[in-house]
Formats: sequence, C-alpha cells, structure tokens
Amino acid sequence: MGQYQWNWAVIFEKVAGTEEYYYQWILSGLGWTVVTALSAWLIALTLGVLIGVARTAPMAWLSGLARAYVELFRNIPLIVQLFIWYFVVPDLLPEHIGTWIKQDLRGVVSFTDYLPEFLFGVLGLGLFTAARVAEQVRTGIMTLPRGQRYAGLAMGFTLPQTYRFVLLPMAFRVIIPPLTSEFMNVFKNSAVCLAIGLTELTFQMKQITGEYAPANPIEVMTMVGGLYLTMAFGVNRLMAWIERRSRVPGYIAEGGK
Repeated sequence: MGQYQWNWAVIFEKVAGTEEYYYQWILSGLGWTVVTALSAWLIALTLGVLIGVARTAPMAWLSGLARAYVELFRNIPLIVQLFIWYFVVPDLLPEHIGTWIKQDLRGVVSFTDYLPEFLFGVLGLGLFTAARVAEQVRTGIMTLPRGQRYAGLAMGFTLPQTYRFVLLPMAFRVIIPPLTSEFMNVFKNSAVCLAIGLTELTFQMKQITGEYAPANPIEVMTMVGGLYLTMAFGVNRLMAWIERRSRVPGYIAEGGK
C-alpha cells in the first residue's frame, strides 16, 4: 500500500478497448440503482401497507393470508428470491410467454437491453421489502390504544374508514424511524440485483475493478461507496423532514425532548 499511486481522476480515463469512459459507466450504474430502488420502494410501501392492515384485521382468514405472505418473503434470502423470479418463474410459464419475457422484452424499449433484469429486480426487491414494511405497519397499528379503533367505529365510521382516518395516520407517525431505515435499505439492497445481471452501481464497480481494471481500483470503490452513502443520507434527511412536518405535539415523543 505504501507504493500505491493515488489518482482520483481515474474515472475520467477511457476504458481500455472501448470508446467509453469509466465515469460514464458509474453514472449509468447510478441511474439504474436509483430507478430500481425507487420503483421497488413504491411496490414495497403500497403492498406493505395493505398487508400490514390485513395482519391486524379482525377476519382470521385475511390476517392468516397476510401472515403467510410475510413469513414466506422475509424468511427466504433476497438473492435466492431474485434467482427464482429471474431464472425459474419464466420457465414455469408457457414457453412462448417465457421466451417473450427473457428475449423479446429486450427490444420493447429501445434504449436498454436490460429490461427483463430491471423488471425482475424491482419485483423481487419490492416483494421482499413489502414483507418487512408490513410488519412495521402492523406494529404501528398495534401500539395505538385499542380505544381509538372503538372510538372510530362509535363515530359511525366503517372499519376501512377507521383504518384510513384514525389508525393509519397515527400509526405512520409512530413507524417513520423504522420506515426510514427500510427506505435506505432498498438502495443498499438493490446491489443484490447484480446477481441477475442488472447493470446497477455495484455491477459497474465490479466490472471496472475486475475485468476492466484500471491502475487505481481503490479510488473507484471509494467513489462508489460515497455514492451509496450520499443516497442513503439523502433518504434519511427526507424522512427526517417528513417526520418533523407530520409530528403531532404532545402525542409522539420528540426525540426524547
């Protein structure tokens, strides 16, 4: 390490044997990471809320189905789920549909050949994270005083209206901190999508520091680590702002103050 010649301008060098530059690969990977993480978070938040509500519903069959979903998706490693979605599921479908998904789908959008990897990556990451969000929503609802549900019903609300206007608004305020961690994790967990060939940030870093290694791979890895840190910190600040704006004085503890 004492002989290592640092060169932080390495990403502006041309990739050997190509007409592209390292920074173009980094920016491309960053774009796929952001789009994948945000798309997966949209699925996770929407589905997670529905399943979390179902977990607390008074209908045993509904809460049982929701619990089965949570136990299935949170107890199988994310990378295994991605392999199943990408390599197994298309082969279980009728042959022409599987071929369309794995091959013909690549030509549907002209600017990318990675649409199947992106779609399966978003689906796998979204469904996996939804199970974790569902448990946080369930916990938030369960921490509320039981009287709030009865009060909502006593006011003439139906059960869905009680969830919508009484329970969920307060439960979300309770679970913003764990939701923040989960939102940050989506960005970091998107790196697993490299296993199915999605050219996100970690995939590009692996290419640059491996097959197309420049003389300064440590700088590239450091820059990529900094980009993940920046994305996670940005999410953290956004959620902290939402938490401050949605706080109910006197009800939710204000950071121990």
